[in-house]
Amino acid sequence: MTKPVILCVDDEKSVLKSLKTQLKEAFGDAYTYELAEAADEALELIDELVEENVSIILIVSDWLMPGMKGDEFLVQVHDKFPHIIKILLTGQADEEAIERAKQQAKLHHCLYKPWSEAELVEAIKLGLSQL
Repeated sequence: MTKPVILCVDDEKSVLKSLKTQLKEAFGDAYTYELAEAADEALELIDELVEENVSIILIVSDWLMPGMKGDEFLVQVHDKFPHIIKILLTGQADEEAIERAKQQAKLHHCLYKPWSEAELVEAIKLGLSQL
């Protein structure tokens, strides 16, 4: 049986690397950690994983990315997969975008860059406890 997936989406490789390292330290091998550098890449990856019957349980997404902003991406994900827990990670999202994600994507949590590892892990644990 395949492990559930936590997907991280950010256009900065260093952020993705940090997220993956922190998640592995906190949750070990309980999950598979997938990375995408853009919302459209993430949407393709989600479709592939779903086709393979892999469960995506949580997404951590940046807000400011080329092509599609994080709130738009999370709304699209929510429309197709409302059960996925969604966390927005941002250095510059406006309150309107965060509110939109809360209303239309059932955003679980919003973290601000630079984030603390403890805050990230706590937000994810809280989200996963709702599954």
